[in-house]
Amino acid sequence: MKKLLTPILWGLTIVSLAACKHPGKEAETITAATPENTDDISKNIYVDSDGEKIEVSINSTKNTATVHLNGKTYDLKKSIALPEYTASNEEYQYSEIKGNITFLKKNVDMVLFHLKQAKKDAGPAKMASY
Repeated sequence: MKKLLTPILWGLTIVSLAACKHPGKEAETITAATPENTDDISKNIYVDSDGEKIEVSINSTKNTATVHLNGKTYDLKKSIALPEYTASNEEYQYSEIKGNITFLKKNVDMVLFHLKQAKKDAGPAKMASY
């Protein structure tokens, strides 16, 4: 019996040591692939003389414009038939023509926002001297 007890104890010791050395399950990490935003978006904030502020985001890739005015958001589609940058939907129209920024309600011809940006000066006027 003593002859069997020693090899059994040695066997249990080896098995328990081997069991402790096995690596446990590693925590699985799942990384969600974030889609790259390849849209060409430009954002501008304009303030008129009355202090009213309008935020315009133009997505050149999708030909859309998003206008934020007085806590409301307006989604507009670029109008190719109209001059320079003009976007509109059934009710509203945004235009940026030669520095004049206008946002209006079409069915009643009511201007909600208008800003005429100052022209950039090329420098002082040069006069000829004789």
